Amino acid sequence: MELPRHSADYRFRRLLNWFPMGLAYAFLYMGRYNLTVAKSAFGDALMTKAQFGTIFAVGAWVYGVSFLVTGPLTDKVGGRSAMLIGTLGSLLVNAVMGLALYGSTNWGWSFNLVAMFTLLYAANMHFQSYGAVAIVTVKAPWFHVRERGTFSTMFGIMIASGILFAFDWGFAIVEATRAALKPEKFGVWAKIASKLLPGGTGVDGNWWLFFAPAILLAITWVVMYVYLCDSPSQAGFKDFDTGEEAISHDGKRLPIKEVFAKIITHPVLMVVCGIEFCSGILRNGIMHWYPLFAREVGFSKQFWVSQNWGMTLFIAGVAGSILTGWASDKLFQSRRAPMAGVLYGVLGVCALIMAFTLDKNLWWAGAAVILMSMAVIGVHGILSGTSTTDFGGAKNAGAAVGIVDGMVYLGTGLQSVIIGAITPTGELAKDPKNWFWWPVFLVPFALIGFALSLKIWNAAPKKRQAPSAQLVKGKDSELQP
Repeated sequence: MELPRHSADYRFRRLLNWFPMGLAYAFLYMGRYNLTVAKSAFGDALMTKAQFGTIFAVGAWVYGVSFLVTGPLTDKVGGRSAMLIGTLGSLLVNAVMGLALYGSTNWGWSFNLVAMFTLLYAANMHFQSYGAVAIVTVKAPWFHVRERGTFSTMFGIMIASGILFAFDWGFAIVEATRAALKPEKFGVWAKIASKLLPGGTGVDGNWWLFFAPAILLAITWVVMYVYLCDSPSQAGFKDFDTGEEAISHDGKRLPIKEVFAKIITHPVLMVVCGIEFCSGILRNGIMHWYPLFAREVGFSKQFWVSQNWGMTLFIAGVAGSILTGWASDKLFQSRRAPMAGVLYGVLGVCALIMAFTLDKNLWWAGAAVILMSMAVIGVHGILSGTSTTDFGGAKNAGAAVGIVDGMVYLGTGLQSVIIGAITPTGELAKDPKNWFWWPVFLVPFALIGFALSLKIWNAAPKKRQAPSAQLVKGKDSELQP
């Protein structure tokens, strides 16, 4: 398969297209995982672990099911419109969640907080579901198949940045908006947040966990409205054959029923759905529960990994994404499954290490958690962010990505309920030995993901047609083997 060489003008315009959208996607993550920060920061005063698990499970399932609507809608209206809809909806819902906390604290509003947050978080996750679909839909016409491993790297970095914003910026917001401030204990992010947000007012400003991402999303919404384009031709460049396969023979958009039927019978995409279901269990089984584990056991402020959870996940995510994208394109000829298989092997081994070292040296379990985060972010970027479009085609990218990414969140919902039920509570939660079944629960899904990756090890998209001679505006683009 041939790889296009693009002009400098084209590459710059492509950067201007995806970077604001990637930043918005990172802020969507911040507005998604702020609930986890709220639970970690406020403990059982806000909600119990079981209630948190239920709220997040409902949101995750709504997210997964929403793809049946948002995926086909994105294919119809375009990724730009979908991203603007999702960003606007999420920022409004986050603002309402912040307002609910502000009103209950300052205006005497009385309501069932758990019920209110279940409803609002479900609405938030519906709008969040536009994000991944929109990004992959916009990406498809701008990147050749042989370049998409590189894009999966960028996609993974977007995810990792969002996790950094959610956790490290989120915990900094918590510290900077307490009723009584302790500036001598502030880290870098908390010092910055304390300059921007009101603190030391005698009342905990919990609502800023939700107002802050709403404000940031509003800023990126305006930038995307100005610059975001669905295809090169909309930005003044020539569209080109991206070398992808398509689930429709003529490359046209299909109705959702036909897309669903094609995917569940497609020998590769069906397996990708199974792998990504396991990814949802493993990714959120670590990402959400490790900071809660650290807080309950009592070392969250003493251990570097838990104290800098967002930065830890950012470093792990960037490393995993770069490694996965580079190896996929350079070592495995743009086949995505080999790296998924390697990383699932890492996940299985590390989950076992974690299970038997939780009560031992913190760095054993901590190192296992870092490697697991690196592996699962890499897998998610290369499969949901890249493989779906390689095999589904640009015209049906929204529906294909929606179905596959929906499987991630069906897995997320399952782990949220089960881990919320099997983790210890009260005094039992302070003993790390009592958390043994948490990582053990993850092991079978690592093995299943590994086996499924082996099943499609050699899968690669079939080129639909010969690439056109001229690919972008300006110089005729050259082709290299």
